[in-house]
Amino acid sequence: MSIIVTGAAGFIGCNNTIALNKRGYTDILAVDNLTKADKFLNLSECQISDYMDKHDFIDLVRQGKMPRPEAVFHQGACSDTMATDGRYVMDNNYRYTLELYHWCQREKVPFIYASSAATYGASTTFVEDVKYEGPLNCYGYSKYLFDQVLRRDMARGAVVSPVTGFRYFNVYGPHEQHKGRMASVAFHQYFQFRKEGKVKLFEGCLGYGNGEQRRDFVYVGDVIDTILGFFDHPVTSIFNLGTGRSQPFNDISLTVVNTLLAEEKKISKPLTLEEAVSQGYIEYIPFPEALKGKYQAFTQADLTNLRGAGCKTTFKTVEEGTALYMKDLLARYPNP
Repeated sequence: MSIIVTGAAGFIGCNNTIALNKRGYTDILAVDNLTKADKFLNLSECQISDYMDKHDFIDLVRQGKMPRPEAVFHQGACSDTMATDGRYVMDNNYRYTLELYHWCQREKVPFIYASSAATYGASTTFVEDVKYEGPLNCYGYSKYLFDQVLRRDMARGAVVSPVTGFRYFNVYGPHEQHKGRMASVAFHQYFQFRKEGKVKLFEGCLGYGNGEQRRDFVYVGDVIDTILGFFDHPVTSIFNLGTGRSQPFNDISLTVVNTLLAEEKKISKPLTLEEAVSQGYIEYIPFPEALKGKYQAFTQADLTNLRGAGCKTTFKTVEEGTALYMKDLLARYPNP
């Protein structure tokens, strides 16, 4: 086999696999867990040479029986930031990644893996440096801990084959339908609007006004373009992967509303935020108790290191990416 993609039935893994297909790679081992069988829908859009359950795969890795690939894209993880089973999260995200990393080093295989902006926690400085890091949940900690392993190995010159970690910020776009509550705001708001004629956002919190909490929202196509750029030109490091811009959730909601109203030919020009709120298209709801103390109200990737390593990606704005995504969802789910 030429390529291994873990989490291939998931959101970023599926997009990763499709992008490899477009480059002519079809000899791909897709690794995932189909306990939730509806994730097969993502795989059905991919060209792969084989599928393997994640447990069977890591067993073969441990036994030294897995054939050496050209590269490993490790996108698989439990991405639920509200998960309460810490033992599962640490085994699935940290220990699994650690064993796969060690195998790639022994076999001298380039290893590209998913880290997360959740490693920064409540920090307002998003630079790849431990002094700015402090995860707020077990998911963030599982990513943080592996990043520290890589940093230690880099510091002592123990990394013999390229390893590139990407701290994903708020990624959105096609193929996230299986993620349930962890799917993007844009995804959920598409269905809210189609069913109720309005979208919902959290009221203000942590010093921010209604819908004004700010995140670095990055379109999945731009994420994959960046990853494949480092596949072409490997660099051993940990990089932020966002747009470098922070935009309020209101920007997503307003784009969802304006795009769908335009598609339904109900407006001749885009509404302002004030108009969308006053006309009932955007509704603010109470901030959930379960998220208090675990919520990042502001993120914005510092791209200094990413750009310095040669990344040329032109990242879409929230307005550009969300409008594209709404049209994709309309094609996939015309009658939700």
